[in-house]
Amino acid sequence: MADFNLTPSDPSTFILNGIPGLEAAHIWISIPFSMFFAIGLLGNVMLLFVVVKEQTLHKPMYLLLCMLALTDIATSTSVVPKALCIFWFSLKGITVGGCLTQMFFLHAVSIMQSAVLVTMAFDRYVAICNPLRYATILTNARIAKLGLLGLIRAVLFILPLPLLLSRQPFCANRIILHTYCEHMAVVKMSCGDVSVNRMYGLVIAFVVLGLDLMLIALSYGLILRAILRISSKKAHEKALNTCTAHICVMMMSYPPFFYSTLTHRFGQGIAPHIHIILANLYFLLPNMLNPIIYGVKNKELFEKVVKCTSRLCFLGCH
Repeated sequence: MADFNLTPSDPSTFILNGIPGLEAAHIWISIPFSMFFAIGLLGNVMLLFVVVKEQTLHKPMYLLLCMLALTDIATSTSVVPKALCIFWFSLKGITVGGCLTQMFFLHAVSIMQSAVLVTMAFDRYVAICNPLRYATILTNARIAKLGLLGLIRAVLFILPLPLLLSRQPFCANRIILHTYCEHMAVVKMSCGDVSVNRMYGLVIAFVVLGLDLMLIALSYGLILRAILRISSKKAHEKALNTCTAHICVMMMSYPPFFYSTLTHRFGQGIAPHIHIILANLYFLLPNMLNPIIYGVKNKELFEKVVKCTSRLCFLGCH
């Protein structure tokens, strides 16, 4: 299918090539992509709807879940619609401004999500190690302020990425071997000196997110110390159970992010289609699984979701 007269030499556009080597299978690849996207979008919207509607869920922990759901929706909607346009209609062109905007939102939301995960770890620390003061330490207003601080941090750290790239000269061949505008993929399109861009990207990945991981590790170290001091086996299990969902979400977020970051810089031996598929799954799987994990592990939330779903089905039938 024609790409609307866009050519690699068009100075105003990049060409997102999709998954190199698997162009013939794009239609088949789009099936799980669209299914994961739809399930994730439905799950996160349902979570947001239930928490907003149910007064009893207006608590710090559920406010954090809403923030996590919003970051999941933002990342998947930034990537998947354009990827599906490539797979279904061969609409591969994207303006330079659109590409830099997509890159900014993707990386800013990833940093924001990391801040939310750090706050969730702190929430679990207070709930287990200082339960009597939980209501006074973590109020809804304080969680909202921490969320705003995380958003400001994300914008301030990520804004230099598109600003630095906007000043770069780009080569005539503007074909990006990807489904979205990842920072290093766009950096490779430049014909100028990109050492600052490369270094700044590494600083964000390993200093900012590395600091977040250290804070999470510190929280869980203190939680583990508090749990080991508890003599009751039942209390042990209850305390660990409150952390399980958060640990699962972290395991789906941080390892794929660092894998994608390192592969772009040092993974020359990895097949491009493997890297690109895994990079897309980084945005799709957490988006789909996060609401399921918290819905299953949190009894109160699960009951409210079932209640709201039953009510909506009843109204739909009448």
